[in-house]
Amino acid sequence: MKLTILGATGSIGVSTLDVVAQHPERFEVVALSGHSRIDVLAAQCTKFRPKFAVVGDVLSAEKLQAQLHRESVATEVLYGPSALEHISSLPEVDAVMAAIVGAAGLAPSLAAARAGKRVLLANKEALVMAGSVFMDEIKKSGAVLLPIDSEHNAVFQAMPDDYAGSPMARGIKRILLTASGGPFRNRALSELADVTPEQAIAHPNWTMGKKISVDSATMMNKGLEVIEAHWLFGVPAAQIEVVIHPQSVVHSMVDYVDGSVIAQLGNPDMRTPIAQALAWPQRISSGVAPLDLCAIGRLDFEPLDLQRFPCVALAYRALNEGNNRAAVLNAANEIAVAAFLERRLSFLNIPTVISATLDAVESVPADDLASILEADRYAREVATIACQRCHL
Repeated sequence: MKLTILGATGSIGVSTLDVVAQHPERFEVVALSGHSRIDVLAAQCTKFRPKFAVVGDVLSAEKLQAQLHRESVATEVLYGPSALEHISSLPEVDAVMAAIVGAAGLAPSLAAARAGKRVLLANKEALVMAGSVFMDEIKKSGAVLLPIDSEHNAVFQAMPDDYAGSPMARGIKRILLTASGGPFRNRALSELADVTPEQAIAHPNWTMGKKISVDSATMMNKGLEVIEAHWLFGVPAAQIEVVIHPQSVVHSMVDYVDGSVIAQLGNPDMRTPIAQALAWPQRISSGVAPLDLCAIGRLDFEPLDLQRFPCVALAYRALNEGNNRAAVLNAANEIAVAAFLERRLSFLNIPTVISATLDAVESVPADDLASILEADRYAREVATIACQRCHL
């Protein structure tokens, strides 16, 4: 199988290359992309010798090309958004790992879908911002869509093999998305006002990038996953529930009308869903340690507290309102999280900014890429102003 890996220098990209390296007879890396970690991308190109590497701008491209030339690596370096779409739709590529964080990953993910690739989707925004458009492209092209998020990958594994997006027809009552609760699950609400970026990115179970780690701390990641699950599996919002599970061993569950609940379990390591999607419908080793339930000893579950995690309620609001609301939600969250990481916004004001942006931006249809991107652009402007109005 020939691969393009978008976001190769991030945590998902690095984990994907780790799995690929364990199976050199099965996988060939055709193209890699990275944004700012040029030295990491150079090392990956030296090891995997892709045909193409894509970076964000011309200066980064010149730097990377010079490094590769010194190592006698023949990889061709490209740059910019159009280059990302190019490597996502190369005729020789079989599968695309879509792991660019944020709205920047939308266009190349759509390009892979239009090209009929096996799309290994780790980019939440493709479905959050453009769920209807993205799923239409998948259906039209005959592309295969496989979720990489541990929760959605778990649901995929717990669904019937021939599931075609009709939960009632297959006896599915609910999807139960598990959430660790992040680093502040047990902290008093009165103590959250002074949370620092360093504390917010210190996830108890998973190793992730800064933005995703903050989303886990606010639980916006789970809200976005609710929206994703709706589009991936054709399940209404009312049949998607979030359950706190601190151990991150049960990655999600499907509740059936006959009383059966089917769950997928495993150690909290993204190489498991990555290996599952790369090899599907077969199985390959991922390098993840076997799960020792006796050593774990117990599995705990708690109801979600929306007072503690208002971002989840905002995501349900956006999903139920439809139109451009999820794109607005996502844009406002990206702006607010960036401001928090730059110490310009307090942790508790992240949902405040998102709510204010949803209130300020008109709800209008967003049924093509242009209208989605316009909603994203305008919401960012509104959210930026909302951040400035909030005081630390």
